[in-house]
Amino acid sequence: MSEHCHQDHTHRWVLCPHCDMTTKLPGLAPGTRATCMRCESTLATAWHEPLRRPMVYAFSALVMLILANLFPFISISVMGMTNQISLLQIPQAMVDDKYRFLATIFLLFVQIIPATCLVSILILTLNRRLPQSLTIPLAKGLFYMKNWGMAEIFMAGVLVSFVKLMAYGKIGLEMGFWPWCLFCLGQLRAFQCLERHVIWQRISPAPPLRVEPIAGISGLTQNLRSCPCCTAIVSADEPYCPRCHQRGHARKPQSLQWTLSLLVTSIILYIPANIMPIMVTDALGSASGSNIMAGVIFLWNEGSWPIAMIIFVASILVPSMKILAIGWLSWNAGGYGARDNHRMQIIYEIVEVVGRWSMVDVFVIAVLSALVRMGGLMNVYPADGALLFCLVVILTMFSAQAFDPRLLWDRESIKKHEEESIE
Repeated sequence: MSEHCHQDHTHRWVLCPHCDMTTKLPGLAPGTRATCMRCESTLATAWHEPLRRPMVYAFSALVMLILANLFPFISISVMGMTNQISLLQIPQAMVDDKYRFLATIFLLFVQIIPATCLVSILILTLNRRLPQSLTIPLAKGLFYMKNWGMAEIFMAGVLVSFVKLMAYGKIGLEMGFWPWCLFCLGQLRAFQCLERHVIWQRISPAPPLRVEPIAGISGLTQNLRSCPCCTAIVSADEPYCPRCHQRGHARKPQSLQWTLSLLVTSIILYIPANIMPIMVTDALGSASGSNIMAGVIFLWNEGSWPIAMIIFVASILVPSMKILAIGWLSWNAGGYGARDNHRMQIIYEIVEVVGRWSMVDVFVIAVLSALVRMGGLMNVYPADGALLFCLVVILTMFSAQAFDPRLLWDRESIKKHEEESIE
């Protein structure tokens, strides 16, 4: 194979981010995808018009986001008294209640991060070449931040809050509610159609490989690593990626130590987060606090058992199971327990997907505390338990990100290498 041909096909070589298997991507027809031979993770997806589709969805979602913030969002009527709020009044209410951290989290996860990601998609998919001094930082930020956008989770929190509010009065869906629904759909679709390999290949071609990799074995055994930012394959002893200039390692440094440290911290906070009140309801001058389980019991007794089950699963079962799952993954990656890599891989993927959804209860409190402001009749305020629970969700997300799933498969690669050496 000539040097020119070898460089032209460099971008088709990938290392699976989950198991480190070396694969050469075939030519994919639009609408198809390539999966890893070993762990069955999706490596690449071929979309029709891979630049135009995310650009159109991102632009539409941004327009809907602007409209959703310009008009009132929802309203409630209780005994002749009506109160309506906009999206921007939700964090303002938490600031007024001295919960600035929760207000900041709401603005970041629900508005700022999704909007920043959509603007980045628009710039990166424009039909013109832009300087790499702009596109490289934008792409780095985009692919890191997109997992922290929680607009759709907030939408679920709004729907759950409706069930709670129906016990007090009449709920009204205002003009800003419908653009927000379209915004959530648009930004989810934009992220779904966004292909990392296509964006980075457009910014800069993949760096040439010194030697052609061998498909079907791990990159580590070939002294190769994948850039955690742009997925380019580089030498394992090369500290910086030639394409995006991101510092990287063959494996995340001290992955298990960081994972367990963050996990233990989240466990310490999780206990008081479930015991302490997360919300205070002041009705006719009589204030009463309720924790997460009390909210579940209230919804169940009111006959809203489907919503009660959703809150129970998202706010109690999911965090508990996520903590256990991350601990189990760390135990297995440390060389203990049965070597069932496929099962561990499934557990890891579930942890990645569902972990964010525990924030739904925090967003329910945000909506209730902003909307239920009825003077001396009824008011709802956040409590310290909501702050602790929010920290638990964030810490478990960081813990999952610190875990390196390739450690699960390294045990198999080492054993196979030892068996081949004996033969």
